[in-house]
Amino acid sequence: MSTTTVDVALGTRSYPIWIGAGLLADAARWRAAIRGRHVLVVTNETIAPLYLARVQAGLLGLDHASLVLPDGESHKTLANTAAVFDALAALGANRDATILALGGGVIGDLAGFAAACWMRGIDFVQLPTTLLAMVDSSVGGKTGVNLAAGKNLVGAFHQPRAVVVDSDTLATLPAREYRAGLAEVVKYGAIGDTAFFAWLEAHADALAARDADALVEAIAVSCRHKAGVVARDEHEQGERALLNFGHTFAHALETQTGYGTLLHGEAVSIGMVLAANLSADLGHAPRADAERLAALLRALGLPVTPPACDPQRLLTLMRLDKKNLSGRLRLILWRGIGLAEIVPDIDEQAILHVLEAD
Repeated sequence: MSTTTVDVALGTRSYPIWIGAGLLADAARWRAAIRGRHVLVVTNETIAPLYLARVQAGLLGLDHASLVLPDGESHKTLANTAAVFDALAALGANRDATILALGGGVIGDLAGFAAACWMRGIDFVQLPTTLLAMVDSSVGGKTGVNLAAGKNLVGAFHQPRAVVVDSDTLATLPAREYRAGLAEVVKYGAIGDTAFFAWLEAHADALAARDADALVEAIAVSCRHKAGVVARDEHEQGERALLNFGHTFAHALETQTGYGTLLHGEAVSIGMVLAANLSADLGHAPRADAERLAALLRALGLPVTPPACDPQRLLTLMRLDKKNLSGRLRLILWRGIGLAEIVPDIDEQAILHVLEAD
């Protein structure tokens, strides 16, 4: 299978996303993104036995070390960020060092945040091994960690030097995590591409079965959408906020249920349906489009209704969302499939009605 390249165009800081099979073993490609001699590979206990040796083989001749962290959203913490700092210090890493983030979104977010902080910013390369990370969190430079008060409340914008998407790694991805990644794929069609949404409906069975050709196409289209939005709005001052469709609901659900109870993609799936239902309740969008979205997500094996939660507590958590301004709730809703919008000053009673209805 050939390699597809998607460029994230940020002027002098542009970088490639390489998508294809066997890319982790193609060190001749990704070593070009390493500028210094110190390299720290950050990964987790699940991924290390599968792919760490493959990456280490590509680092011969460099001063390198590895840090293996526990797996799971509950470990995306400041304490584990400090563990990365300690590993960098032990390596003697200076300002031309590089971190390789080998894993899913938790590793990418945490390792990228550590890279943003070490000596006020060093290089890092994303080596995503989950579908969700491939199509979303590895692209665009959002890094950060969770607090007990909420998800991703501490972080920084810090762009990677490159993103290496080895589609072979999806073969070892557990079914639940694979399905969770499909939620972020659906998001791109939902917020701005009706043709892609229809393509996903037509290829739902193939995607659910992990058909290789359908997968690479879905990843490439998703990355092109993400790259275009990031190029136009790197620091989320406008359009980039649309990528958070469903995420305000999702982050509150993740926090209330306990990190890891719902996978991020599962929470996003539920959150998108809640946002679509709220849009319909407010008269912004057809109810039929919310039903069509829920039907596609169900066809991909994703949840569309929240677990038992306290609606008032969810609303309180939603007030902590980073998109809110001056204490007023600001949500990403839509006018229908392909037409997302930022809506300020949402009536909290309307939000409670949607939460209570589900």
